[in-house]
Amino acid sequence: MRCGIIRGMNASTAPTSVQQPRRVERLVTGQPTQDGAGVKLTRVLTHDLQQRLDPFLMLDHFASDNPDDYGAGFPDHPHRGFETVTYMIAGRMRHKDSAGHEGLLQNGGVQWMTAGRGLVHSEMPEQEAGVMEGFQLWLNLPGKDKLCTPWYRDIQSAEIPELVTAAGVTVRVISGESQGTAGAMQRHASDYPTQPLYLDLHFPAGGAAFSQPLAASHNAFIYVYRGAVDVVNAQGEATPVPLHRMAILANEGDGVSLRTAGAGPARALLIAGQPLREPIAQYGPFVMNTRDELMQAVHDYQAGRLG
Repeated sequence: MRCGIIRGMNASTAPTSVQQPRRVERLVTGQPTQDGAGVKLTRVLTHDLQQRLDPFLMLDHFASDNPDDYGAGFPDHPHRGFETVTYMIAGRMRHKDSAGHEGLLQNGGVQWMTAGRGLVHSEMPEQEAGVMEGFQLWLNLPGKDKLCTPWYRDIQSAEIPELVTAAGVTVRVISGESQGTAGAMQRHASDYPTQPLYLDLHFPAGGAAFSQPLAASHNAFIYVYRGAVDVVNAQGEATPVPLHRMAILANEGDGVSLRTAGAGPARALLIAGQPLREPIAQYGPFVMNTRDELMQAVHDYQAGRLG
């Protein structure tokens, strides 16, 4: 069984324009933590939000110019049952895994890895100084694909489609579709039910606005990593989303309407996807549907059967 294979363009299920923009349901402050061999990061999407933001399991933001915060990296560790999407804003990180994949993640690039039935991989910095900043998103797999063949793709920055709106907003389309531009990752909906939308939005100063249609069934959130952004609801009321905050968007309306808040520029991630509505059983780096499946994952890892 294989998953994670590019099959061509997905058919969009979203409306073509935004008439009833979603409101902010909740603002979330991330939790400072450490992972890997002591890499300091902020966990924005935490375990308690997994059901609400299904199919997304976790979002980490790492950002530091201190090598002590990131230099030890993420040595060999296992995964099973989900995908990792790592987006590098600044810095260089080397990926290696037990399936024989290797790649260099660098400024503006994305690493999309389907762990499937399991592998062991490492993500190690290839720099000793300077800024290291990026995001790692965990995307759940449906039960039918949790034991599929592992898959991996490096997407260099130049491969990510970009568009600039009439208002001057630069949109990097990592996956999904925006303003008629298809993202770097496209997979057929019949094989890939979550159909994730992943946009990196760069707003110029001066209140530039941006709207994105969203399928009514999709869970969605934004995360602001530069400046501040307003979410404007159907009544024209604005909810400010400050720097380093996540806004969970209510499941109502047909899209989202955003604009810069304040005088300066802003940057934000907009992420959305179709929920799987399946049980989530997690033990560290393993995400399955049942406790028995988790126990089997641990046993397989201990027996050296991952990758």
